[in-house]
Amino acid sequence: MMKILIVGAGGREHAIAWKLSQNEKVEKIFIAPGNACVEMLPNAESVNLGSIDEYISFAKDNNVELTVVGSEELLVQGIVDEFHKNGLKIFGPDKKAAILEGSKAYSKDFMKKYGIKTAVYEIFDNSEKAKEFLNNWKDFPVVIKASGLAAGKGVIIAQNLNEAIKAVEDIMVDEKFGNAGSQVVIEEFLDGVEASILSFTDSKVIVPLLSAKDHKKIWEDETGLNTGGMGVISPNPFVTDEIFEKFKSDIMQPTLKGIQAEEMDFAGVIFFGLMITKKGVYLLEYNMRMGDPETQAVLPLLENDLLELIEKSFEKKLSEIKVNWKPLHSCCVVAAAGGYPESYKKGDEITGVLDFKETDDNKVFICGAKVEDGKLLTNGGRVLNAVALGNTLEEAQKKAYELLKTINFEGMYFRKDIGGRF
Repeated sequence: MMKILIVGAGGREHAIAWKLSQNEKVEKIFIAPGNACVEMLPNAESVNLGSIDEYISFAKDNNVELTVVGSEELLVQGIVDEFHKNGLKIFGPDKKAAILEGSKAYSKDFMKKYGIKTAVYEIFDNSEKAKEFLNNWKDFPVVIKASGLAAGKGVIIAQNLNEAIKAVEDIMVDEKFGNAGSQVVIEEFLDGVEASILSFTDSKVIVPLLSAKDHKKIWEDETGLNTGGMGVISPNPFVTDEIFEKFKSDIMQPTLKGIQAEEMDFAGVIFFGLMITKKGVYLLEYNMRMGDPETQAVLPLLENDLLELIEKSFEKKLSEIKVNWKPLHSCCVVAAAGGYPESYKKGDEITGVLDFKETDDNKVFICGAKVEDGKLLTNGGRVLNAVALGNTLEEAQKKAYELLKTINFEGMYFRKDIGGRF
């Protein structure tokens, strides 16, 4: 029997724990720091851990045989390296590979070096030089990115010069995203449709999972502020067989060559953020862990055992695995606290979740909620995910919104067009 530790606190970690718990070898799942999802899982427990040393001590003291890292910050800090030094098994990239997510400047140079199709760009660590460069930029809109980790919110699409200059000042001078904005990447705007492809790697091969389509903006029709993601559909209708082959040849295979050439040797996840344009498929960014909320839409469609995929990654035998998918569509809608992604209230009671009965077609994953005195209370900006499967995208979408009608909390907000633009 196996004990597993999952690092993170959101809906992604709930989905990972939910999928891993289906393996009969799994005796106990610890989630750190976790959330109220442990109330909905068999043999799961939230544990409050802070430093990497605390994670290591906990794993040793509790005979944890596998640690899965959901969140990006600890990956960039080197949690995988420290676990390895202590002889502990952990799924995720070491510090050397995690920089592909931790620094957009590094990742853009990596793409350029290995011939991976991406937008034209320049990197700046001086705000005045960045603004001088923008004064000569002719083709708006333009994309301004904080180079470091910014919880999925550090990308600004500036429609004109004034907005671009303000974006640089917000990021670099006012430090809107803290140290993440000490460098910025300025790049051409690519007009097209975004796609997300999660993949597993053992550094010998990359095995792509099903495509997905995230909806980043807070309001309908992709308007308003960036968020961590307001909903996902999978598979992405724009990722045709032809597009998927182009992704593999122009992006995935050169990425693998780059990883091998740079001697990045790890078992973990590579998340490809793509833009599908009239000129082809471009890579926007790498994430070196499961996406949130993409994971919540993709894992319910996966027929394979997740623990087996992870174990084959460690054994460097991923090439032996055939990944199988349910012939269905999924729709994941995020319910958020009113005011998100800016200031929002916590502590409102949520009804319709603790007594929710999961079915093959309907799931609820907890993102930001806690249990207090037997009540489920909001405890984050993104509060929960309603996920539904259907024979068609339209059916999955309809079921997800029907599920949301049974859940309520004060100020509850969700987009009503997730999957509806296709």
